[in-house]
Amino acid sequence: MAAYILRRLLLMIPTLFGIMAVSFIVIQFAPGGPVEQVIARLAGDGGALDRISGGGADAGSQEFQEGGGSNYRGAQGLDPEFIAQLEKQFGFDKPPVERFFLMIWNYARFDFGDSYFRDISVIDLIIEKMPVSISLGLWLTLLSYLISIPLGIRKAVKDGSAFDVWTSGIVIIGYAIPSFLFAIMLMVFFAGGSFFDWFPLRGLTSENFDQLSWPAKILDYFWHLALPLTAMVLSAFATTTLLTKNSFLEEIRKQYVVTARAKGLAERQVLYGHVFRNAMLIIIAGFPGAFISAFFTGSLLIENIFSLDGLGLLGFRSVLDRDYAVVFATLYIFSLIGLFVALLSDLIYTWIDPRIDFDRRDV
Repeated sequence: MAAYILRRLLLMIPTLFGIMAVSFIVIQFAPGGPVEQVIARLAGDGGALDRISGGGADAGSQEFQEGGGSNYRGAQGLDPEFIAQLEKQFGFDKPPVERFFLMIWNYARFDFGDSYFRDISVIDLIIEKMPVSISLGLWLTLLSYLISIPLGIRKAVKDGSAFDVWTSGIVIIGYAIPSFLFAIMLMVFFAGGSFFDWFPLRGLTSENFDQLSWPAKILDYFWHLALPLTAMVLSAFATTTLLTKNSFLEEIRKQYVVTARAKGLAERQVLYGHVFRNAMLIIIAGFPGAFISAFFTGSLLIENIFSLDGLGLLGFRSVLDRDYAVVFATLYIFSLIGLFVALLSDLIYTWIDPRIDFDRRDV
């Protein structure tokens, strides 16, 4: 097992390098960029020049008045020296290959730099946004598993019954309709739309949260989470439910279950004493991956709809603003975590079922 873990850890290096390289190449062909974002802002706000360049109002006026050639659209009338200063500020004064390897070297030392357009380091920015995403990811994963596993087991036991048929219909509808459509529907019905105004639309807490008692704070927290979590859970539990059902059906039909029943064991003993461990292998081992998926990717649209300032909204705005420092840093961090979680899932497989031996197969 030690050799397998070592191989997987070494394999992470070229995998992570490839992810960053492909993303970096794609970004080079994307229209716009941080320099053009600054130029666009200057075109609409002359005072922004002072805040970006650090100069005074006179310098800003001079740079707007002086002409100069530039490869950037909208740069006419700006001093070429100012454009060069912007390129140097964002690191675009270096060739792409040099910029890429400098970025990789810094990321390897976990030096992620500062946001282009926010006066804060990338790490501090991510830490600032994490509570919202942790709340959504953690509760979504727990709720979806608490619903999916009992429902999947019940569907396997009642396979082909009326209960199995109508619950399958609900599961299919939940899987087919995107979570953001559920979110919009919930907003219309329960958040001040055309019907009821029972739930808030912004943030995880109320403005007077600090003044509330501890029980009131807990209620306020879940009051704000109710609609986002409902929208996400309705779409998230479908896959796990069907996976649980199929795993139990496969195990129930095996010979050792027939033998256990022939020995006179109660159905509950057969189901939870023999079938459960084998059937739940793939479900439990996939828990870390499900949590990471919900934590980093599943809440992007929901955060936008309900104005929750988490990692999903941060990534979305960073892409729109061309804040490449945040975009590449979050991609690197999340990819690294995802690779470790994949390894952790394999280790959980071996912990649940010692018969699995990854050393005997190729990575």
